Amino acid sequence: MIDLSVQTTLKGKQGSFSLDISLKSSAGRLVLFGPSGSGKTLTLQMIAGLVHPRQGHIVLDETVFFDSAKGIDMPTRSRRVGYVFQDYALFPHMTVRQNLAFALRRQKENASAGGFFSSFSTHLEEKDLEAMRNMLELLEITHLADRRPSQISGGQKQRVALARALLISPRVLLLDEPFAALDPLLRIRMRKEVSRILSDCGVPLIMITHDPEDVDAFADDLAVYANGSILAMEEDFRGRTLYVQDSLSYLTDILNRGGHADRPHGFDDV
Repeated sequence: MIDLSVQTTLKGKQGSFSLDISLKSSAGRLVLFGPSGSGKTLTLQMIAGLVHPRQGHIVLDETVFFDSAKGIDMPTRSRRVGYVFQDYALFPHMTVRQNLAFALRRQKENASAGGFFSSFSTHLEEKDLEAMRNMLELLEITHLADRRPSQISGGQKQRVALARALLISPRVLLLDEPFAALDPLLRIRMRKEVSRILSDCGVPLIMITHDPEDVDAFADDLAVYANGSILAMEEDFRGRTLYVQDSLSYLTDILNRGGHADRPHGFDDV
């Protein structure tokens, strides 16, 4: 699914941060795990085209998003990536229905290379409205269609953001800490809901998290990050640990040993 090798350096008031990573995964669900500030979100931003690497390449399936050697840098609007931000990034002045409609208009407008504000006037056809109705039903948020973000709960906002991302039929879905802002019980339920929805839609997933329970629930393949590098890459990870505690112990051990850990019961050599 993803073939990525990028290097970049970001400079800020607190100093500079360097990211130098390479990863390949053909899994349907790839999880990027690691502490805050390790480069996970930056990786997603590069895949989406929101941040540009200094050098390297990003290839999704057979589509080249970025290749510094060949001078390729596909515009963000052309990558057709579904991105659910940690804060969901819903338009507060729009209803749920209008948030979804804007995403569809933006996608149609991207195809015609218009400007941002033309997205408000781009015409939606009956098939577009039907797609919206189907997505509202799939995410079980039809009853919320005329409410604004301030009138719905955190879990409902997550469903809306997910619906908006999936509505454009993305090549890949990027989730940035999707459950971090939810209470523990809702987190458990939403993991199951998101997994069900992804299975129904058949959309590949790249998720970032620092929660071992997310790893245990979603990681077909797993990349462990620290300090702008990948310490370990695990294939066929999900289901190889007997308990979440096994995952937690293993992941903690990797971070402590700088990428070299003894696998707990249930792990095979890669």
